Amino acid sequence: MDKDSLKPLIEAIIFAADHPISFEKLMNVLEGEKRDEVRLALNELINEYNSSGRGLFIEEVAGGYQLRTRPEFAPWLRRLFKIGFQKLTKASMETLAIIAYKQPVTRMEIEEVRGVDCGGVLKTLMDRNFIKIIGRKEVPGRPAVYGTTKEFLEVFDLKDLSCLPTLKEITMPEAELGVEAALSVEEEGIAGEATEDNSKGRDSVETQGRGDDSGGEGGGQQQGSDGTGDQG
Repeated sequence: MDKDSLKPLIEAIIFAADHPISFEKLMNVLEGEKRDEVRLALNELINEYNSSGRGLFIEEVAGGYQLRTRPEFAPWLRRLFKIGFQKLTKASMETLAIIAYKQPVTRMEIEEVRGVDCGGVLKTLMDRNFIKIIGRKEVPGRPAVYGTTKEFLEVFDLKDLSCLPTLKEITMPEAELGVEAALSVEEEGIAGEATEDNSKGRDSVETQGRGDDSGGEGGGQQQGSDGTGDQG
């Protein structure tokens, strides 16, 4: 199939996908096509959207490609769906930032940083699909460990976790301000998830159910509807 034939096909696949579609998954759908030709067609399609002034664009986010509405049109879309601004509380933002930077991390480790009980906040973040249980820590009691999801990457417009500001960029005593600025994006109702092993240099963790996604989530499958009862 030539490039001009591939572009509308790729466009249709990205449009129909529920979540950002990775290049590898795109290649699986386009079985038999050459990688270089698919890549060229995809890049041209992205450039055409960016230069055409359309209300939609294709963005690489959460380890894949997704059709998105332009941010400047958000007020009209909120009016269409009759939704207001949806912001996380300061407690939720702080907890989410800790998990994003320190994952895999246990509830006790989060509470040691925040200095307060985080059970309710963890449940809220899990209900909104920003975090999930990704395994169990190999210590007495085997407490659950938490990581972020593709939903987190999509809502905060991150290609993967490496796109988060480095901790060196979040300098003290402005650390809290820096983290909040990095994570102060309003939710636009875009969903999904991705996978990355972020356990480097940390205690041994038994992870659960990693899929074939790649690019920046804690990974694994959520166990139960409430992962907040863990001790440790």
